Formats: sequence, C-alpha cells, structure tokens
Amino acid sequence: MSRQQERLSLADVRVLDLTRVRAGPTAVRVLADWGADVIKIEEPVNPEHENEMGGMRLGPDYQNLHRNKRSVTLNLKSDKGRDLFLRLVERADVVVENYRPDVKHRLGIDYETLRARHPRIIYASISGFGQDGPYASRPGYDQIIQGMTGMMSITGLPGQGPVRAGIAIADTTAGLYGALGILAALYEREKTGRGQWVRTSLLESMLAVMDFQCARYLVAGEVPQQVGNDHPTIIPTGVFDTKDGKVNICVSGSVMWKRFCSAMGREDWLGDPRFATNKARSANRHALNAEIAAIFATQTNAYWIEHLNANGLACGAVNNIKEAFEDVQVQHLGIAWPVRHEKLGDIHLVGQPVRIGDHRPGVRRVAPMPGEDNEALLAEIGIQGEALQQLRNEHVI
Repeated sequence: MSRQQERLSLADVRVLDLTRVRAGPTAVRVLADWGADVIKIEEPVNPEHENEMGGMRLGPDYQNLHRNKRSVTLNLKSDKGRDLFLRLVERADVVVENYRPDVKHRLGIDYETLRARHPRIIYASISGFGQDGPYASRPGYDQIIQGMTGMMSITGLPGQGPVRAGIAIADTTAGLYGALGILAALYEREKTGRGQWVRTSLLESMLAVMDFQCARYLVAGEVPQQVGNDHPTIIPTGVFDTKDGKVNICVSGSVMWKRFCSAMGREDWLGDPRFATNKARSANRHALNAEIAAIFATQTNAYWIEHLNANGLACGAVNNIKEAFEDVQVQHLGIAWPVRHEKLGDIHLVGQPVRIGDHRPGVRRVAPMPGEDNEALLAEIGIQGEALQQLRNEHVI
C-alpha cells in the first residue's frame, strides 16, 4: 500500500468489483479513489477479442471509470472460478454487483451464499428497477429510466417534446447513492460486527435526485412541465444573450429582486404589478424576460458577470466543456486530475469533488488490463506456479 493510499479514509477496506457499464463502476470508483483496495473481477479474455478489448480500455470513459483498481479474471460460470471467487470473498469487506436480480442467484454468488461464508461481508446490488417487483427482470438503462421517471418531460424547451439530459444522470446518481449506502453499512458494521445487503436502483435514484420537482407533485399535486432555461418556480432565472456571448442569471427571493432591479437600472419594475411578486413574475415571465434581454444585449459577458456579482447577484458564463475546464476557479479547485499513462501519455481524469481535512484522493493506478493482477492476487489464496498455469489452461482465469 502506498503512503498516499494509507492516508485515505478507506485504506483498510477491500472491495470485490463485479460491476459493468456505469452505475456500478461509479459507486466503486468512489471507494477506490478514497483508498479502498478494489479488485475488479472480470471474465477471462477471449483471444479473438483481445485487440478490441485493449482499444476499449484505452478510451476516455473506461480510463475515467476504472482507475485505482486491480484486475483478476475469473470464469464465474465454472465451479473452479466460483470457488476462487468465494475464497477471495473471505478476505474482502465489500462486494458490489449490478447484474439483473436473478443472475447472482444463478451463479451462486448472491448475498445469502456469501454471508454464510463471511458474515461481515457488505454486499451492494445496483439494478435498473429493484431486486423484486413487476419490473425487476427488465433490463434497465439510463435512457429508459430518464423517460419513465418524468426526467425527460421536464427537460428542454416548452413544447419541444421529451428531451434526455446530456449525461447518464440515472446511472451516475444510482452509483453515488450506492456508494453512500455502502459507507453507511461499513459504519454500522463497526457497531454490530455484521454485514448488510445494500440495494438501490436507477429508478429510485432518479426519482430521488429529481427532488423538488417530485415534491411539487407529491405535496402539492402539481405536474411540472418543460420551462427551458427558466427556473420552474423562481423568476427571473435563465440564459440571456450579451454583445459577445451568453450569461446565466438566478434572482432568488425579494431581496435579490430589489438588487437586480437596481443593478439593471430598472427600479420601475418594483412598482410594476406584473413583476411585483414572484408569482406575478412567473405569470408574466415572457414579458419580463424580453425586457431583461434588451438590457443584456447592450454589454459584454465580462461586463455583466463582473457588474452583477459585484452587486451580490448570481451571474455566470454559459460555457462548453473546454471552457469550463479552462475557468480559473475550476483550475484552482483541481478537479481535473493529472495522470501519466504508459500508452496515452499525459492525460487528465475527472476527480472526486470532496476534500476531508487536508486529504484529497488522486489516481494511484490507471485502469487495469484484464487479469493484470492475477498472479499477485491469486497468490494470496495459495494459487501459484503449476496450479496457476493449470487454471489458465482450463480458461478458469
């Protein structure tokens, strides 16, 4: 274990990673970045697909999702492969999987089976629709979940029709909630000595992260609609053209509204019954936005960002991804982690957005190739020399 890893919060935690695609790997990445010894369990590589696999491994998404892990290949459909996995479980703290609910039972690696061998094991399952219920066996993908939860119905311009978010938000959210559940289970184990089965799904997580929009329906019976770049309940909020670009503003509450009117040189808005209250501004948002737009068009991005922020008002640029990472504050925060990769050279990965005291995780290892750590990891359970070669010959590893 490196000195960097020793200082991290999860340095004494070992995780067996059975996950694929995005939701599961996102959960595991949180644990790996915070120092956990993560062992990625993968199928033995088919020689016919080796070149294709290598190319995928060097892609941006894979490098970003699977850093800080080691890799061992095991054929879990074979008795020997499953036996090796169960022996690794005995030395682990956490197992994370995102199969369809029935697959783990079919393979004989479900929570009850693992708990019988290791009562302290924490087993995390991330699925599309949950472990039971009428949709449990369905394949669950981010795009499908965005549609089913209403996310697409509130994204985009009014009348545009449903629009997906530009990121895999259901996958990412389920991964983050999964990591939160694992951390809570680790803390509880300190008190009880027992492991737990942690479960979340894309469906639940997406509804949870939609938060105030869902609460509008559950509490007040309102069904939110598309409002484009406007905020659904706080006006004015949105994107406006300037002389040389676009800016975002958010004017929240009566105090900010008064400041905004003063900063824009339009104190008369305060006495205009169309704009006097947030409810009135919401009803007349198009008229108000048109008047605001005419003023913003008279000056540059830099002017408005400086002027409004100096008056205690929120205003920022509307950047593309390149511009976002070139922003001086983003660079100051260090969210782009530098990495030296043997084949890709000097690259950056998207870092964790959390600091604990003076600790901040980083990239200790780039994403591994399949089975890169077979020899070292299987040696821990007594598999070496001829026995290791025999497993290779039988395509168990």
